[in-house]
Amino acid sequence: MSLTDDKQTILVVDDEQPICTMLSQWLSHEGYNTRVAYSGEEALEEIGKNDFSLMISDINMPGISGVELLSKAKLIRQDMAVLMATGVSDREVAIHTLELGACGYVIKPFEFNEMLINISNALHLRDLEIENRAHRTKLEDLVRERTRELENTITQLRQTETELLASREETIQRLSMAAEFRDDDTAQHTVRMSRYCELLAQLSGMSEKYCRIVRTASPMHDIGKIGISDTILLKPGRLTSEEFEVVKKHCEFGYRILINSDSEFLEVAATIALSHHEKFNGSGYPKALHGENIPFEGRIAAVCDVFDALTTNRVYKPAYPVDKAIEIMKEGRENHFDPALLDLFLNNFDEFLSIKNRFVD
Repeated sequence: MSLTDDKQTILVVDDEQPICTMLSQWLSHEGYNTRVAYSGEEALEEIGKNDFSLMISDINMPGISGVELLSKAKLIRQDMAVLMATGVSDREVAIHTLELGACGYVIKPFEFNEMLINISNALHLRDLEIENRAHRTKLEDLVRERTRELENTITQLRQTETELLASREETIQRLSMAAEFRDDDTAQHTVRMSRYCELLAQLSGMSEKYCRIVRTASPMHDIGKIGISDTILLKPGRLTSEEFEVVKKHCEFGYRILINSDSEFLEVAATIALSHHEKFNGSGYPKALHGENIPFEGRIAAVCDVFDALTTNRVYKPAYPVDKAIEIMKEGRENHFDPALLDLFLNNFDEFLSIKNRFVD
């Protein structure tokens, strides 16, 4: 039997029936066709008979594990996107599944918005990969058959590569938004951080490449929040000293998630995640770094993150008026903030305010 409906079809694989039922209902409500399989063996049968756009698979299952299923499924359906799901966050397993061809790694219990973002992103990447493969095949044919059109074909390939780069940036933005959704219903904070940090890097005279890397990397500054309990993260009012010590760990959580990548912007993102709460006078965390011992991109992120935190509503406080926020930040010159960067921020404040107004919650 084959699936003939024009709607994209998603295979949900989990040995727990309630999870399959929940995901199937969610996805059906969003307009997707769904099928379920309660084991890796059953999933392979379905994949052999039907052409799925996406598979969402649990990792820990009796019989064929999710990792083994991923490996075998990719041999059968190369173009099928795959999201892996697990109740235990394991960085090594996550990296291994990505190396095998998975598009993402989702931690249970699922958040509806996070799951939809991951599904949308995985399907988008699938479309781009199919498109890119088609372009490469076309390129080979054109080079053999019509050498005179080579220049035009190379232009098409470069356009595709540009789209893939934009897609990678969008992937990072969406993953960062998924983390922010836990304590920010709009997740516009990540968008503003991206633009603020890029602008401050530009004003500092950094290269176009560096500014683009900072723009791409900075939204992941709080990715470590996925390791903090909702009980603490969403607590209204002041945290206890013990709770604050737990929250402070998000810097190192984020660093461990992002470090040791071959990607330059993920390496910069790891640095920002670790250092954006350091203070210029050495009183910050987690390393109590002082002055220029704090990485430059960490000092940039500190200025931008504090401004956005002060001027937006949070579960623990209402937004401050802009004038009050600026007053507070001036008090932090040379204590919290790199004075040169803070001066650049204040002297060009209208440009930052324009970004804030453009991406308002």
